[in-house]
Amino acid sequence: MVSPKEAEEGNIEYKLKLVNPTQYRFEHLATQLKWRLQEGRGEAVYQIGVEDNGLLVGLTEEDMKASLKTLRRMAEKVGADITLLREREVDCDRARRKIAEVLVRKVPDDQQFLDLRVAVLGNVDSGKSTLLGVLTQGELDNGRGRARLNLFRHLHEIQTGRTSSISFEILGFNSKGAVVNYSDSRTAEEICESSSKMITFIDLAGHYKYLKTTIFGLTSYCPDFAMLVVGANTGIGLYLCIYIYILADIKMAAQQFAQSSSVTPIFTLSSVSGENLDLLKVFFNILPPLSNSKEQEELMQQLTEFQVDEIYSVPDVGTVVGGTLYSGVCREGERLVVGPTDDGRFLRLKVCSIHRNRSGCRVLRAGQAATLALGNFDRSLLRKGMVMVSPKMNPTICWQFEAAIVLLFHAKTFRRGFQVTVHVGNVRQTATVECLLGKV
Repeated sequence: MVSPKEAEEGNIEYKLKLVNPTQYRFEHLATQLKWRLQEGRGEAVYQIGVEDNGLLVGLTEEDMKASLKTLRRMAEKVGADITLLREREVDCDRARRKIAEVLVRKVPDDQQFLDLRVAVLGNVDSGKSTLLGVLTQGELDNGRGRARLNLFRHLHEIQTGRTSSISFEILGFNSKGAVVNYSDSRTAEEICESSSKMITFIDLAGHYKYLKTTIFGLTSYCPDFAMLVVGANTGIGLYLCIYIYILADIKMAAQQFAQSSSVTPIFTLSSVSGENLDLLKVFFNILPPLSNSKEQEELMQQLTEFQVDEIYSVPDVGTVVGGTLYSGVCREGERLVVGPTDDGRFLRLKVCSIHRNRSGCRVLRAGQAATLALGNFDRSLLRKGMVMVSPKMNPTICWQFEAAIVLLFHAKTFRRGFQVTVHVGNVRQTATVECLLGKV
């Protein structure tokens, strides 16, 4: 049996065995582990009993125990914990040999946990909010939608049982891979403090009349992955075209899912009985990030750019904006400019404080979502779709742009003077077609 050849980059490491290494060898192994953790932004997967070319050789029971003991020492040296994902036997000259897959995860420090955003899609009444309620609250549903009540933001959502706005829910995993949710934590701050990895679910509306809100959620909040929820009694009735491929192995599915656009694992589960919910939690626990440490570092070296998705007024705090940091690093006390205003200007402001997942932090890094307190800055000067950027960027505006489009379907003729709604990132703006240049 053979696995894919080990990649030099990434957070997956093959090791034939780790039995009684010398001190020099141990230091080298610990440095190598640190590199793999950096590549996985705090996570790495070790496959023990596997050669670099992917050949599944396996180890005896004694050698496997010794190898896992060494890996645990390596993890302790770099401030991480290990979790045995699975062991399985391989045939080798009729001898019983095993290979093991082990998750290594950094213990969180200064709230720099790994944070993945998952957009939750599905047709109306498919059970999206109920599933999220079960995952994040830690209690099964009663069959009548009780689990979803804590997720709704408006009275009419409670009355109709249907999501009409965008809401955010969190599910944490600690360094040992155990679930951290509201069943044993009373506040979001406690979940963040106890977690090494956070899954932020973006609960989107399923009804067609809220399609614009759903599109805004997909384009503006930069989800890493999307989870499609299909009601067992209705089938796929979504207004998006979905191509599905089945991969049964849960660990391989998580690794391949982030690397290949043609792999989509399917879970058949119940929010009432809890059937297969544990498999879904394991999948989220080991799901790797899309970007590696090098790509993250390159984004952080760029000038600061924060997109404004939400605007609030908070008593005793002032104006607060929510959104995602596209590039750079943002710190408490940093001075930025926000715009463009209706007359094309950018206004100066100061970031008074930062909150991630409802918990205070001092530094925001590229790719992370947060809310920023702006003090007494006039809220009426802000709107969704603005950006907050470094003054060094010298931002400019444009009134026209060129776009390559594919017209999928339309009831009327698409021609010059036609008005359309343009979705670009978090910008949702009406535009007029000035001219058409050729067609394919």
